[in-house]
Amino acid sequence: MRALARIAPPIALAGCLVLGAVAPAGAAPAQAPPKAPEAVGRGGAVASVDADATAAGIEVLRRGGNAVDAAVATAAALGVTEPYSAGIGGGGGSLVYDARTGRVSTLDGRETASRTADTSLFLDTDGKPLPFADAVTSGLSVGVPGTAATWEKALKLWGTRPLAEVLRPAERIADRGFTVDQTFRDQTAANEARFRDFPATRALFLPGGALPVVGSTLRNPDLAATYRQLGRDGTAALYRGPIGADVVNTLQHPPVDPASGRTARPGKVDRTDLAAYRVLEQKPTRVAYRGTEVYSIAPSSSGGTTVGEALGILSHSDLAHLDATQYYHRFLEASRIAFADRNRWVGDPAAQPVPTDRLLSPAFAAARACLLDPGRALTSPLAPGDPYHPAACGSAGPAATEAYEGPSTTHLTVADRWGNVVSYTLTIEQTGGSGITVPGRGFLLNNELTDFSFTPVAPGVPDPNLPGPGKRPRSSISPTIVLRDGRPLFAAGSPGGATIITTVLQVLLGRIDRGLTLEQAIAAPRASQRNAATTAAEAGFLALPERAGLEALGQVLAASPEIGAATGVERLPDGRWRAAAEPVRRGGGSAAVVRPAR
Repeated sequence: MRALARIAPPIALAGCLVLGAVAPAGAAPAQAPPKAPEAVGRGGAVASVDADATAAGIEVLRRGGNAVDAAVATAAALGVTEPYSAGIGGGGGSLVYDARTGRVSTLDGRETASRTADTSLFLDTDGKPLPFADAVTSGLSVGVPGTAATWEKALKLWGTRPLAEVLRPAERIADRGFTVDQTFRDQTAANEARFRDFPATRALFLPGGALPVVGSTLRNPDLAATYRQLGRDGTAALYRGPIGADVVNTLQHPPVDPASGRTARPGKVDRTDLAAYRVLEQKPTRVAYRGTEVYSIAPSSSGGTTVGEALGILSHSDLAHLDATQYYHRFLEASRIAFADRNRWVGDPAAQPVPTDRLLSPAFAAARACLLDPGRALTSPLAPGDPYHPAACGSAGPAATEAYEGPSTTHLTVADRWGNVVSYTLTIEQTGGSGITVPGRGFLLNNELTDFSFTPVAPGVPDPNLPGPGKRPRSSISPTIVLRDGRPLFAAGSPGGATIITTVLQVLLGRIDRGLTLEQAIAAPRASQRNAATTAAEAGFLALPERAGLEALGQVLAASPEIGAATGVERLPDGRWRAAAEPVRRGGGSAAVVRPAR
């Protein structure tokens, strides 16, 4: 085991035995700590969207675990309290900064298609693409889950606690239950119609056949038992054992209520696909920006390349000294350009070459930055550039537009007393994933394969994101760690589908260029331009005094609900940690430290 830098306190083992006590299913739910969007102190920090999950991570840190141990504990708890966004039925990607080596590493735990999948995966017998909603709520959308394997791999490489131990806080939450809030009820209501069609989903999330009441307790003893089995038997129970057998049976024979009238297509993933799954430890993306080094995750996610390319483009503008109108204009234009290139060039590098280093090169950034006109907005869809032959303001054929990507997912950030940092985005894709709960197991299956393009997004333009055997669909997850002088400055990430990329970019610019604190950068009103005719903008962004100036430059702003739900941690000059989360979005996030200190 390659553990992260730490000094184990001599009483840590005894303390963790207390951690493992599991309350009986009938016990009253533990009272979650109140949510706070910002916390400062020592001993480590955790930020997530949920107070119970953040508390689980803090508990592990207090008992001597390191950042990776706490990140897994937090993620497992999110699988209980944020089951529509994350869980062991899904996947994700993480960045780890190892304080002992000064190295940033990544784990790609993205879901994969079956080895029998091909470009016709989401086509009907006439070669037409399936209706998107029908594809989502089906076994066909389910990829081989990567989350459990990611946890096990991370603990093996960098952790100091066994899987069974770090799962115990989540087991306890699942057994005792958590308190339903308005966000959870709203998300359930948005999925109520399809949840009702699957008996196991209905029984778990529509207790008594009705929407859960705000303030009530929702328990998930099946998930608690599943976590205990994973802790006892390891992830082999999922990838080669009885949990996996239940997953395959469920996706190949979706358990629809016969009275519902719904037909759910069967999936292709089988037990051989599960057994073949591997988490990929790979090189992160890296770009130099304003005296910092910005690390993120490489393809199959497009997050690192797209955020990194936009930063390269913006390095040609002095954002710190521009007025707010020009700052926002250039942020939107750099996003537009980077998305034009993402849609043409980024997919699973195991299936076709992805020019990652070329997309992030200074030469390509300069060639694309020449498109940015401070006097007017570009017109979308914008044609991509050619990273293999960068030419000033040049293009590489017709535009490749963006395929739809669900706006769900969740993100957590963790730091420990030894200076290790984890930035981890995990997902089951749509809010509620496929809508299919594995009977008796307590978790929803993902619909990640609908992140593939069903057909080429532009006729005659190569599409790197078509389905293929064992292929990972393109993601937008953008877990990010920023170093200065080789040490962590801050880390951040967000959910939100393709808006993850613009959210993380905006947080980075706010913190690095505009002089905002991390919590201010996270709270700031957002807009998201993704090479589209219009820019999605929150109500707070539309209310900015700069709106008129942006529209005069040709920016077309369209109202959109909340964009993203970021979290972050920052190392302060005196060694304290600041944890930051959303003050309002998704009902507000939860930031905490081990020992608060101002």
